[in-house]
Amino acid sequence: MGIFDRLQLPGGSVIKNRIAKAAMEENMADVDQAPSEALIRLYQAWAEGEAGLLISGNVMIDGRAMTGPGGVVLEDDRHLDRFKRWAQVGRAKHAQFWLQLNHPGRQMPASLGQSTWAPSAVAMDLGKMSRHFNPPLAMTESRIEEVIQRFARAAQLAEQAGFTGVQIHAAHGYLISQFLSPLTNQRDDQWGGSLENRARLLLEVIKAVRAEVSPRFVVAVKLNSADFQRGGFSADDARQVVEMLNTLPVDLVEMSGGSYEAPAMQGVARDGRTLAREAYFLEFARDIRAVARMPVMVTGGIRRLEVAETVVAHGVDMVGIGTALAIEPDLPRQWQQARNVIPELPPITWKNKALASVANMAVVKFQLRRLSKGQTPKPAVSPIRALIAQQMSTVLRARQYRRWVQARQQV
Repeated sequence: MGIFDRLQLPGGSVIKNRIAKAAMEENMADVDQAPSEALIRLYQAWAEGEAGLLISGNVMIDGRAMTGPGGVVLEDDRHLDRFKRWAQVGRAKHAQFWLQLNHPGRQMPASLGQSTWAPSAVAMDLGKMSRHFNPPLAMTESRIEEVIQRFARAAQLAEQAGFTGVQIHAAHGYLISQFLSPLTNQRDDQWGGSLENRARLLLEVIKAVRAEVSPRFVVAVKLNSADFQRGGFSADDARQVVEMLNTLPVDLVEMSGGSYEAPAMQGVARDGRTLAREAYFLEFARDIRAVARMPVMVTGGIRRLEVAETVVAHGVDMVGIGTALAIEPDLPRQWQQARNVIPELPPITWKNKALASVANMAVVKFQLRRLSKGQTPKPAVSPIRALIAQQMSTVLRARQYRRWVQARQQV
């Protein structure tokens, strides 16, 4: 099995090779929170790069619940024509194109001016940066049921728009991940307590989504291999959740890890563990592959051809690549042409790990903005410059979002 071999998924659809453009949050919605021309141009670059699978950044199922300003929202068919164009461009080179559906839970910036909901009223712990997130309210039963139906509706709309699948985001400390973790889920009803109860939201979302889409439409899940926080969602929990997913029509599970509080997806663990520079979660993915009945994908720092080949050689079905494709969008095609290209960003070694994590994301988004304008990426950009540019953009987009909210309320 090699990275340029095809992969057939349980539902019958086929991915043309084993390389996936993993999700990166773009924050490039237009003033209507729909896909912008810049976002579409960005995905045209990735489509031309010949990855077998493109997974979008966060697409929000509820316009009141955003991972950040500038996020794309899919909750009704008002802008379905924009989504159709996005899907058409992303699939131009016969790649699979999945929308990553998400709800942030408590990981929503306070600057957006919305109430924050979570499994339990457990505030973010980011030291001085905690002030950027409002303390959450514990979700009611009716609000949980509404979230489930919103995931299902968004998936239905995604299929109508021409995407080939959706990925349910249950990782990185967002809402479903919050339900899975005993640190953030302190409920004593059917949605909390035992792992079976904590996994209930994920399972019910998958069932609701599958009921609204066709059998060949892909339903995938992004799951933490662990929270990398003491007392949080563990690797053993992840194995048990995958065993639960085995009973459902899930086409693929992507393994990642961490949250805003412990950004292991960037190679940083809060519980003291050191993560490898590349393929952070390969060991976890191999363990999951031993129990999973569906294909498994691993994402986290992969930037070299030999590492990608090692991942597949170890039995993992798909290789997810994020940052490297922000630097070299045509990396899959170059690898297939035997060009030994190794995209890399200079490491940010600031003492403040939370700020370094934010700066790292800003540097990646700097590359995405350049690609969206048809420009060449600049991997060596100053993290401070990228962070300032990102903060300015965030302020402007937050204002844009609040105006959008106000306009909706006046309708």
